[in-house]
Amino acid sequence: MKPLPESWRFDAIGTAWAVDTAAVVSTVQRDAVADLVAQVDRTWSRFREDGAVARLRAGESVDLGPGAPLLLDLYDLLHAATDGAVNPLVGGGLELLGYDAAYTLRQHGAPVPAPAWSSATRDGSVLTVPTGAVLDVGAAGKGWLVDRVTDLLVAGGHTATVDAGGDIAHHGAAPIRVALEHPRDPSMAVGVATLEPGTALCGSAVNRRAWGEGLHHVIDARTGAPTRGVVATWVVADTAAVADGAATALFFVKPDRLEDLGIAAVWIDEAGLHSTPDFPGEVFA
Repeated sequence: MKPLPESWRFDAIGTAWAVDTAAVVSTVQRDAVADLVAQVDRTWSRFREDGAVARLRAGESVDLGPGAPLLLDLYDLLHAATDGAVNPLVGGGLELLGYDAAYTLRQHGAPVPAPAWSSATRDGSVLTVPTGAVLDVGAAGKGWLVDRVTDLLVAGGHTATVDAGGDIAHHGAAPIRVALEHPRDPSMAVGVATLEPGTALCGSAVNRRAWGEGLHHVIDARTGAPTRGVVATWVVADTAAVADGAATALFFVKPDRLEDLGIAAVWIDEAGLHSTPDFPGEVFA
């Protein structure tokens, strides 16, 4: 369902973005969004040799900018709630499995645990990690960027719904309904979420960014191996950052471990389709 009359589409950070607003987004505002996305990519992408993540890997202490404490604080919560399964130092493990800067998609060795998150140190927005450790904020970073783009548009006077490859922050004037794609058949839905203004929906599934036999992007940082059991998750929360991070955490723990984040969730595991009682929408049997 198209929630608002003006549509703006573009590609960035490897995904398709859809921005729906009540009024046209000006060229100046579009340029500001493009600058923000480019700055975040330079700072946080592990696929760049000229970015902050490469400098961290080389052993430098790096200032990751004014938005970093919020994102890294969220990772602290996710790491604790999942007993270390969600760890932003998991990038080296993904590279080992073939999800690397060259997209070799070929496993280069046996899975290895990520460096301990406790081995990283922070002073405000300045982060230091063990030399060789690879930061990867794929678990929550896209949602966090969706929030930042949405905040920029709202500050510019817009009611806006921002969708980055299925990670959605809705700040329109009325609720919208969003289908939850069946992980094995994109022509079908397993449910529908109703998003109130000021809420966000993010999902994750092991059939996305998957390659090779049993290889996909959701890996357990404690072992370095792709997780098994849960195949798809969706989370509604007040922010896309929390929804995105919690959608990853649900591959490792049940929603009660994440109740401090104020989430509602749907997930599919080997036993079938589940939802929390407060999930805003419908799930199909």
